[in-house]
Amino acid sequence: AYTDQADGGKGKARVGTIAGTSVSFGTAAVFAAGAYGLSVAFDPNTSGKFVIPYKDQGASLYGTAIVGTVSGTSITFGTAVVFNAGSTVYLHIAFDPNTAGKFVAVYKDGGNSNYGTAIVGTVSGTSVSFGAAVVLHAASTMFPSVAFDPNTSGKFVAVYEDGGNPNYGTAIMGQIASTVLTPNLTSTNFLGTSTAAYTNAQTATIMLQGGISTNQTG
Repeated sequence: AYTDQADGGKGKARVGTIAGTSVSFGTAAVFAAGAYGLSVAFDPNTSGKFVIPYKDQGASLYGTAIVGTVSGTSITFGTAVVFNAGSTVYLHIAFDPNTAGKFVAVYKDGGNSNYGTAIVGTVSGTSVSFGAAVVLHAASTMFPSVAFDPNTSGKFVAVYEDGGNPNYGTAIMGQIASTVLTPNLTSTNFLGTSTAAYTNAQTATIMLQGGISTNQTG
């Protein structure tokens, strides 16, 4: 999936087929008149089904998503759905490998102080619906990414650059409950460097450059 700048910024997708060390492509299918900052992910539980979230150039850069279906070398699309009525940047999407049709999209919400935000989506046939968005970081958030734990249904980790804390790399865990995210997205951890080598299950000491404890007296 890509933005075709040579064709007015249209959002397009093509099926690729691998044969040995070669790849060939089917005909491009248009899914939006203007699509930027897009991501794409397949549902690992439903053959040929994928979702593209993108910012819609024709609708004030609103966060929008559409379901695609692969058949041979062709693609058909369902109806696009707006999931964030505000400027939506740095989109990334991942499907829950344990639950067919369920995914999480993370993004920077320009309509809400550039906060990092997550939302649960559900695919049914060629349609997509969304639960309520949840703020995963109440400060400027850049380059969010998301991945699921393949061994725990509904559990995922989002990582991002924290613009409100000298651009530190930060991680937070989330859990899907039905079509919404549980509200306890509060346990964040900075990414640091271990002070020694540790075996599995050992308690580790992590060193953070510039880390300061402000919760002290005297």
